[in-house]
Amino acid sequence: MSKRKTFYLELIILVFAVGLFANGSWIHIKANLAYSLIDSAWNKSQQEQNNHKPWPWADTWPVAKLSFAESENLLVMSGTHGEALAFGPGYDTSSSVPGEAGPVIIAGHRDTHFKQIRNIQNGDIISLEDQHKKIHQYQVSELTVVDSRVSKEITARDDEHLILITCYPFFTLNAGGPLRYVVVANKVIPTKQENIQYSL
Repeated sequence: MSKRKTFYLELIILVFAVGLFANGSWIHIKANLAYSLIDSAWNKSQQEQNNHKPWPWADTWPVAKLSFAESENLLVMSGTHGEALAFGPGYDTSSSVPGEAGPVIIAGHRDTHFKQIRNIQNGDIISLEDQHKKIHQYQVSELTVVDSRVSKEITARDDEHLILITCYPFFTLNAGGPLRYVVVANKVIPTKQENIQYSL
C-alpha cells in the first residue's frame, strides 16, 4: 500500500473515531441537560403547585420523587409512554394518586432508571414525595415475577399500595418479552406523634 493510501486510511479512521467520541459525548451532555431541565421543572411544580414541562414540546413532566434503599432519588415522569420512560420511571396515570385508595403504579426500564430494583428486599422502605411536598412511605411486602399477558390480579387492589414494575429477566440482551418483575409495598401509616411533627 502506498504512503498516500495509508495516509488517507489513517485519516478516515481518525475522523471516524472523532465522530464516535463526539456522538458519545453529545449523548452524555444531552442526558445531563435533560435531567437538569426535569429537576428545574420539578422544583417549579412544587413551588407553584402546578405541572411544569421540562421543555416546551415535552409530552411528559415530573410528578413525584421516588427513593429506595441503595439508590439515588428518581424523578417520576407522567405517563408510561416512550418519552416519559426515556427520562425516568413513569407514573401510570390510570392508577391511584398517593394518599387515595388503590395502587400507585410506577414502571421503569430494567437497564436504566430501575436497574437497582433487583436489589430491593422485603421489608425495605420506599418513599414517594408528591407535588405538595408530602412524603408517602411504603414497606415492601411482595416481590414477584408475573406474565403480563395473563396476570392482572397484581394491580387489582383496593387499599393503598405502591407497585413498581419493570421487565424481566434483568440480565438479557433481548428487549421486550412478557415477563414483569413486580415490587408491591404497603402504605406505612404514620403514628400520631409523627403526624404532629409533620404538621408543624
